[in-house]
Amino acid sequence: MFKERSKKKELLDADFIPEQDLYQNLRELDVINAMLGGYKMTFDALKKVLKKDTQYTIVDIGCGAGDTLKRIYNWNKTQKFNLNLFGIDLKQTCINYALSVNPNSQLNFICDDYKNIYEHLSKVDVIHACLFCHHLSNEEIVELIKFAQANKSTLIINDLERNAVAHYSIKLLTKLFSKSYLVKNDAPLSVLRGFKKTEWRNIIKQSGAKKFSVKYKWAFRHQVIIYAN
Repeated sequence: MFKERSKKKELLDADFIPEQDLYQNLRELDVINAMLGGYKMTFDALKKVLKKDTQYTIVDIGCGAGDTLKRIYNWNKTQKFNLNLFGIDLKQTCINYALSVNPNSQLNFICDDYKNIYEHLSKVDVIHACLFCHHLSNEEIVELIKFAQANKSTLIINDLERNAVAHYSIKLLTKLFSKSYLVKNDAPLSVLRGFKKTEWRNIIKQSGAKKFSVKYKWAFRHQVIIYAN
């Protein structure tokens, strides 16, 4: 079961999800991400690619409720980088929810495919994908990397390691504590759709990108940075 990535689609990938069910899912994902250190990994990656004397436009793709953008904004209050923060998501329901829980005018949300981001912005310095890539096939991830490289954007990926301990642990935790059927189904499945370190290297090799790093981070995550050309 853990030898290869699962091809089974998550419930969250359905075209229609009842609004309140999706909102419950989004609330719980933020808690899970915070508890398991997912946001810290993003901050660590940003420190590696940002400089204090430069202005950056960062786009979080598949932004959901905008939790990652909010966390980056709050983190940057002490870091003092010059950041313009945008989130983009295909689901209008997600964007509506993100706007309702993030009244901060410094956070900007767009409903669209990430491939259309340049219809909204003239420049993107950093593309950030947190728990986004495991929803994609390997071929679609290669396409994402090529998109970032073609547009001279650094791509930061924060995603799951396919691991038996992670799978059974999150399955038990969500069974005990989650109120969302989406989380109960998708959280363990997302681990099965996750990656091994060697798989990341093979995917990046297929894309043709040359300068990158792939690092394991606690808990059961990979931090992938693919630097702009």
